[in-house]
Order: sequence, then C-alpha cells, then structure tokens
Amino acid sequence: MTAPGAVGPLGTTAPGSGSRLPPRARLRSDAKTLSLDGTWRFRLHDRAPRDEVDGVPPFAAGTDGATGPDWSDLPVPSHWVLHGHGAPAYTNIRYPFPVDPPHVPDRNPTGDHVRTVDLPDWWPAGGRTLLRLDGAESLARVWVNGRTVGWSTGSRLTTEYDVTGLLRPGANTVAIRVHQWSQGSYLEDQDQWWLPGVFRSVTLEHRPDGGLDDVFVTADRDPVTGRGTLVVETVTTATQVTVRLPETGLEARLVPGAPARVDVGTVDAWSAEEPRLHDVVIATDAETVRLRVGFRRVEVVGDRLLVNGVPLVFHGVNRHETHPDRGRVFDEDTLRTDLSLMKQHGVQAIRTAHQPPHPRFLELADEYGFWVVLECDLETHGFWEVDWSGNPSDDPAWRDAYLDRVRRTVERDKNHPSVVVWSLGNESGTGRNLAAMADWIRRRDPSRPIHYEGDTEGAYTDLYSRMYPTIEEIDSVCGDLAMPVHEVGPAAGARQRAKPFVLCEYGHAMGNGPGSLADYQDRFERWSRLHGGFVWEWRDHGLRTTTDDGVAYFGYGGDFGEPVHDGVFVMDGLVLSDGTPSPALADLGRLWAPVRFTREGSSLTVHSQRAQADTADLAVVWELRVDGRVVDGGALDVPPVRPGRDVTVALPSDAVAPRRGREAHLTLRASLRQDTVWAPRGQVVAEVQTVVEVVPPTPSARPSGVLPSAAVFDEDGALRSWHGIDVAVLVPELWRAPTENDRASGQGSYETTSPELSSGRGDESVPPSADRWRERGLDRLTHRVTAVAREGGVLVQRLRSMPAGTGSGIDSEFRWSGDGDDLRLRWSAAPVGPWDCTWPRIGLHLDLPDDLGDAVEWWGTGPHESYPDAANGVVVGRFASVVDALGVRYARPQESGHRPGLRELRIGRLAIDALRGAGVDLPGFQLARHTAQQWDRAEHPHELPASDRLHLYLDAAQHGLGSRACGPDVLPRFALWPRQVALEVVFRAVS
Repeated sequence: MTAPGAVGPLGTTAPGSGSRLPPRARLRSDAKTLSLDGTWRFRLHDRAPRDEVDGVPPFAAGTDGATGPDWSDLPVPSHWVLHGHGAPAYTNIRYPFPVDPPHVPDRNPTGDHVRTVDLPDWWPAGGRTLLRLDGAESLARVWVNGRTVGWSTGSRLTTEYDVTGLLRPGANTVAIRVHQWSQGSYLEDQDQWWLPGVFRSVTLEHRPDGGLDDVFVTADRDPVTGRGTLVVETVTTATQVTVRLPETGLEARLVPGAPARVDVGTVDAWSAEEPRLHDVVIATDAETVRLRVGFRRVEVVGDRLLVNGVPLVFHGVNRHETHPDRGRVFDEDTLRTDLSLMKQHGVQAIRTAHQPPHPRFLELADEYGFWVVLECDLETHGFWEVDWSGNPSDDPAWRDAYLDRVRRTVERDKNHPSVVVWSLGNESGTGRNLAAMADWIRRRDPSRPIHYEGDTEGAYTDLYSRMYPTIEEIDSVCGDLAMPVHEVGPAAGARQRAKPFVLCEYGHAMGNGPGSLADYQDRFERWSRLHGGFVWEWRDHGLRTTTDDGVAYFGYGGDFGEPVHDGVFVMDGLVLSDGTPSPALADLGRLWAPVRFTREGSSLTVHSQRAQADTADLAVVWELRVDGRVVDGGALDVPPVRPGRDVTVALPSDAVAPRRGREAHLTLRASLRQDTVWAPRGQVVAEVQTVVEVVPPTPSARPSGVLPSAAVFDEDGALRSWHGIDVAVLVPELWRAPTENDRASGQGSYETTSPELSSGRGDESVPPSADRWRERGLDRLTHRVTAVAREGGVLVQRLRSMPAGTGSGIDSEFRWSGDGDDLRLRWSAAPVGPWDCTWPRIGLHLDLPDDLGDAVEWWGTGPHESYPDAANGVVVGRFASVVDALGVRYARPQESGHRPGLRELRIGRLAIDALRGAGVDLPGFQLARHTAQQWDRAEHPHELPASDRLHLYLDAAQHGLGSRACGPDVLPRFALWPRQVALEVVFRAVS
C-alpha cells in the first residue's frame, strides 16, 4: 500500500523507476522512428490521483475512457498552463511550495495525456522498440496499453523505456501522467517559469539487433602538428563496426567495446570562429549512424583554458529556453533567428542556463559556431531561504538523483564539438553529491573541464567561476591584491587563483541596462587568466497574455495570480520577449566585434580580436559624414589579419582631409564578404567613428535683440507658445522613471562609500537609488518664480524648484533672447541646500501638443538610446524615427529613449538647435507620449493612460545605468551628483 501523503513514486528521493534504460547519445541514424507528437486527449486534476493504488491501472487499453467533460484536446509537445489549463508561476529563488524535502503538497496539478497510435505496416519486425520522452515537467509516468512502463524525474532530460513486449500490431494506447510537483522540483529551482507538461517530443524508435545502441566519438586534434585522432567507443551486439570519413576516404574496421583510436592525418580545426565540421559514418550490418564532428582539443594548462592551443575567452550569454507563446517548447525558426542575432553581435559562447537544451540546439551550435558550457538540469536555490538546511547537494539520500542527472546530461550530448565545458548545475550550494558528479564526469569524459560556480573552495572543479563580481574583485583575483572574494582559507584561495577564471554571470541585462560592459571587457583584455564571461541573459521570459479588454502584453511574475512570485525579475534579457534586440545588445556587439580600428592621422591600424581565424572573410569600408550627412566613402584594401595581430594601412586623402562644416566624423566598418549561415553578405560586424578636422564655416550675421513676436510668454516669464505651438509646461526636471537597476539592490550602493573601500561591494545597507530619490522628493518638484526681469532684449526668469517637505532644490535661470527670427534659450541651474544623493537627471521638461505629428528627425547620437556607461553602440549622424519607436517597450515602463549629444532636433514644424560653447555642452533628448512620472506609476505598458501630448526632455546630464538589480551599482565616474549645469538651444519654426 502507498503511505498516506504519497502517491506512487512521489515523496521519495529516487530519480526514476528501474525500467528506464541507461542514458545514451542522441544519434542521427537510419533506424526507424515514429513521432507521437500531435493531438492528445488531456484532463487536469488539481491533486495527484490515487486511482492506481493496489495495482489498478488508471488507463484502459484504449482511449474510449478519455471522453466526457473533463477531457479535451491538447497538443504535445506543450505546457498545459499555456493552453487554458491552470496558470504559469514564476519564482527566482523561492520554491512555490513548502520546503519539506522530498515531499510536495497534496494539491498538485496533474495532467493525464492519452493517445492512440497505430503501429504502421512498415514497422520492422524483430529487435526492440523504445519509447523516448525528451522532456516532461516534472515527474512523468508512462503506461502502454494499460500496463505500467515506468516513471522518471529530470524535466529537461531524456528518458527511454523498452516497450517491445507491450506493443501489438495496429492500435496502441500510450498514456503519460505528469505531476507538476515532485521530488525533482527541489532540484529544478532555476529562476524561470514553472511550466508543467510534456514539452518536448515523444517518439517510438526501433532498435535493430546488432544496431548501434550508443556511440561516443572524441575528435582530438594536436594543435602543434595539426593531426587529428578519432577515439570511437560503441555499444552494440555486432562483432564489427566500420568507421568512415568520406571526405578523406578513410575507412577503418573496429572491434566494439573498448575505445579505439583512428588516426585521420592532418585536419582543419573546429572553432567557434571557423566551425569546420567533418562527416563521420559509423556502421554495423544493421544500422548506420552519421555524426558531424569537429576536431579540437580543450585543455587546462596552469591558469589558462586553451582550445586548439590558444587561450579561450568567452564572449558569451546565458540562455534559458523560453518563448512568449510556447514556453520551453522548441521552435527551430526561433532558435535560428536567435543564434544568427548572437553571431551578428559578436556573441560566440553560450552557457545553457540552467539545463541541457533541446538536442537540436547543439547541432546548430556545432554548425553556426559557438563555445558551449553545457549545464546539468540542477538548481536548489530555494534552500538559500532556509540557510541551506536540508540541501540535497550534501545529503547521501539524494546521491542517486544527482548522478542520474549528470549521466543523462553528458551521455546525450557528448559527441558535440561545441560543448567545451561541462557544468554541474547552478546555485545548489556545495556538498558531496556535486563532488560525486564531478568524479563521474572525469572518468567518463576527461576531454573537457568541469565548471560549477558554487564550488567556492575549488575542491572538485577545474575553473574558478564567479557571478557578478565587481571590477575590484576581478583585479584582486587576477592581480596582486589580496582582497578576499570568498570566505575561504588561504589554501583554497591560492587553489582558486591558480585556475582559469571565468565570469559565469555578469552584466545583468534587466530592463534598461546593464551599464559598464566596457569596464568588464577591459578586464577580459587586461588579465590573461580571465577567460571572459556570460552576460545574464539572452531573452526576457515574458509570456504573451491579454487583458480582459483583449489588449496583448507580456506577462511576468504575479500576472497570473501566483501567491508567491518574484515579479519582473524574469525580464532580464538582451532581447525582449518577442525577440526584439535591446540597445544593450548593440552596446555589447561593438565591444565584441571581431576587429578593432585605431586611427592616427592618415594611418589606420586594424587589430584582429579573433583567436582562431584570420579576417579574410571581412571587407572594410570608410564613410565620411560632415554635419551628420554622408559626403564621401569607399572601400579599403586591408589584407587578412592573423588572430591577435595588427595590420596598418593608409587612409585615402579624401577620408581625412579637412572639410568645411561644423564637425566631421570618419566611420569605419567591417562587414561580411560572403553569405554565411547566420548573416548575408554585407552584414556589418564592426564599426567605429573618429573625429576629422573641419574648416569652420563663416558665421552669417544674425541680428539679435527683441524677442520674436511668435514667442508668447505669460506674466511669470514662462514660454507658453511658439509659432502657435502650445507649450503647456517648460520646467526643470530631476526625475526619471526608475530603471530596474535603479529599483533594486542586488549589491551595495556606491553613493555612501567608494568601490575601493568596500571591495567593490558598496554599502549594502543603503536602499536602492530609486527609493533614495523618492524619499527626497525628486519625483515631485514644485516650482516658484523668484524673479522676472528684462535686460535689454533679454527676458530673464529665475525659478526655484524644490520637493515638498524638503529644504533642498535647484535654482534655475532662463534667459530668452531673439536670434534673428528664432528664439534662443540659455538655461542654467545649480543645487540649493544639502544634497546627499545622486540625481536621476538634470534637464528641462517641455509639454507639447501631439498635433506636431509623429515624425522625428535628429542630428546627434543614434540610432538608439545610450547612457553615460552604455554608449558603445552609437555613432553621430542624422537619424529619423517615429515617436513611439524612440523608446524601448520594456516589460515594465521605465527610463528609455535618452540620446545624448543632440545637435539638431525636428518634431513636425518645431525645430530645436543645440549650441555648444563655454560652460555649455550638448544636451540629450528624450521624446515620448508620457511623463517620467506616468511611466513610473505603470507596471505594464498597456497601463499607461491615453495621451494627446508629447513630452520632450532636454537633459544636461543623466545618471548611469549600472547593474545593481543583481550586480554592481553605477560606477562613480558615471554617477550624476548634484552640480551646476547649463544648456543653450535655439527654437525654430519650419514648414
């Protein structure tokens, strides 16, 4: 009998039934398969049924019972909560159920999936038939024709059963019962949506007698001689195995069993930069398997991680499998789009956070060229909430479950050249079970190093890994400082510092951000033992949903009625939920470009940032812009640059000769010479802009004096209309709608202590910046005119702006004068009273009518937004847009669309020219249909009120972005502290 409170296998620590087959590689074979994907009958229970207690099967040998009001159709693969059955739930660290391992609540959503499959006439006789489940969350139990097959946990791991004796000719019934919560859920707390269901394919596969049940091929290449070796291990009952390399004509016959070595002679290396693949055919008389192998050697030598004898520096991202409509259900078109976008922006490494991906992902990673850190399906982060008490990582009762997961991870994906590091999992504390996983990997696959960030003492891993380290921590680990970065003893500290150093997570891309990516890139290039890192993360996890009125939006934690959730923290990607790239991706792409340009006079030095391939695939062009307009350009004859080397060429005289104008910029670009699998010919992969000398134009005389009659001021000296354009508000502004990094405090503040005095951690007792700003009233300035005067032809208005209930503020001076037929404003401001916090911004807010139109043109930086610590991906030029495209539609409205360095702006019939001079720098601008305060109050874009106004912000300065939602605060040199500012603009009217 089943014990009270337990149903079948629930409530144990076992990973699955003994009927599961040993894990093996996913192989492309000529063996027959039959997909069971498609429409299944489905019913949902709110608790785990007990109808199979005492051995009575819950499903008959047919689908006649799968009728009635409780049953409906459901596609497989799918998550039932995305098809109207229940609701998804998001947590970051906390478990959404009591921490009572290995038990789960009685109320446990359970989905029954049933379908009939006709075994076709062509199905081979003899041999065996396997039933394969590629992914089911979280515990799946299987019946065939009413008879029990087995059960398994490990949601993102493949499970196979031998069902030969249960099948019969013609119609067969397959039933899968999936429990949302199980003992496996304690090992899958991976900062993502909890999405139950059979979300990967279900397949029947014929295994012929004498077939290749498993193949393990290690394709090694000596980086000195260039000679390749295949080490082939097979599992088969055949007496002989044939190995062929059709490309070289090599053929060898091997005895199955122990690994056999095959010398293949000189071969090209596989790398992420040149993903050279070779077809290998492995066959017995009964079955032929085809693999695409890449020859490369991965090794740790001292404190260096080498691939093909060259240090490997990861320019990587963490990637969860997520889609706004399908959840974790695989879609190849979406994956290809993502991988192409990554390659186009210099991303060449992926950490599969925090589970093995769909098997097709690795085939494409091999083909496109990515270094992959493949992570086991393991995270127990929720035990952090109970001080790691009862954490399975050090509990012998969970040892089998841990080893089961790592075996199924490694065995499935062991043949892929893109996989260069195995990762034991993520944020699971530490303990003997993790050490056992590492020991097993070393015995099974010594060709790849082992990663796990939680091994803080370096007891069982090969790499030293850190999450969200500060710049000071990096310098300490890599340099001579002795600053502690973990609470470990001297021996452990020395052991870690002797290993290759990797940032498995950094640059938290939540909302608008992250900032300071260039500072991290500087360290990647400065320190030889620092092997790069992986930005967190690739894509927002928003799920497409609608309001009661049918308005679509991307939901995050709490939008589906979850009693426990972590809100917007799931929206932390370089691309938005629908795949739209954020400006952060362009910022990163410029840092990770394959080449770097440096100009000195008429000479251009092209430096290759690559480590494995030359630049013969890239064409270089130059383009000259004068006053933002393209006036000249052409191709440059740049010979191929070897990895890590430089080539210097002469620039044409037309590219560097002084031009008549206000300013000139020389832009240099590298683009693809030929089509690739990830981009067409002409795709720009590197761009840099430098200033060229100009011959200033002779200024035309512009009479100045009386204010133009088209400017209407009120009695308080405030501009109310310009050429009939209503100006409802023109006042100073200190507030911006807080970014996610403004709102959160993953690490400490740099406002009350410097990074150098706090090991870079800042003051962790200080609330988030947004809280400090709000406490000091920066979101609610009130204004008082202190003076209005005329000084000749100049109208002067002085204004004091202060938050209610405080004694601090700013004093402003508006100086209005005529500039021919135009209107000139010089605005200056200075802090008043005591200030003890940074400012979000300092600038002017203009409230304008939306009948100006939707079209916007500007000369300045672009094409997208940028901020003091995130400005690598923009150039100076002339750009055009529409109002609603100027900002980024982040999941939660926040500061967006700021473009510094404004020279000229045109909004319909209103034009604004920005001037630069003594004490006055070029402003930034931001234009939207809502105020910063309205953005601040909305939790989703659709909650913003209807608007018939345009809100223009002209900023003298903005605060940086930082990464404090999960990483360091805004670095001090990018922080906006209260200070005196000034800007000068000219308002014009245009047709």
